[in-house]
Amino acid sequence: MANILVVDDELGIRDLLSEILNDEGHQVDLAENAAQARAARTLARPDLVLLDIWMPDTDGVTLLKEWSASGLLTMPVIMMSGHATIDTAVEATKIGAMAFLEKPITLQKLLKAVEQGLARTLARPSSPQKTAAPMTDFSTEPAGLAGGAAIDAVDRGPQATQSFMLEKPLRDARDEFEKAYFEFHLAKEGGSMTRVAEKTGLERTHLYRKLKQLGVDLTRGKRAI
Repeated sequence: MANILVVDDELGIRDLLSEILNDEGHQVDLAENAAQARAARTLARPDLVLLDIWMPDTDGVTLLKEWSASGLLTMPVIMMSGHATIDTAVEATKIGAMAFLEKPITLQKLLKAVEQGLARTLARPSSPQKTAAPMTDFSTEPAGLAGGAAIDAVDRGPQATQSFMLEKPLRDARDEFEKAYFEFHLAKEGGSMTRVAEKTGLERTHLYRKLKQLGVDLTRGKRAI
């Protein structure tokens, strides 16, 4: 899970991006102008920022310049706009923005840009001292590390064991776990999307989108809607 700051003066855009990113498991902070963005940047120290260009007080490019000049551009910034010119996009990139998304933003482009931005964050040099991987229980049964590099989760439905490799990139490991998690609940609830949505706390439309994204076979077992 990453901490993502969304800066946009349009309430609808903020709500939509927050909903999508929350569904992806991220913590989202919202700001409707540059003043709120400055405060959020200081308090939350986001892993990534989605920054609108056209805002009423201080525009996104000016805020980007400010962060760059003051040494605060330490996180990937993705610029967003529905009216920006190519010159504006090029200028933002030269200042330090890692990407530019044109509104209306498609789900695929948004998630790809966020994934690439977070990959940059994770790829930053860290302390050479290695620490042991945390012992995290992902299952309804007690889970243990297999050789210190994997987590075993045991289903209560069909007796199968799923191993989650901790050496993989965070997103890949998380996707594998989420796919196994939803497949387990689908099997347990007889394929009922409604019961799985209630069980997992997701809206049914969001659940369906998540299952499609993870590549869960919705036809197997005659999934019920």
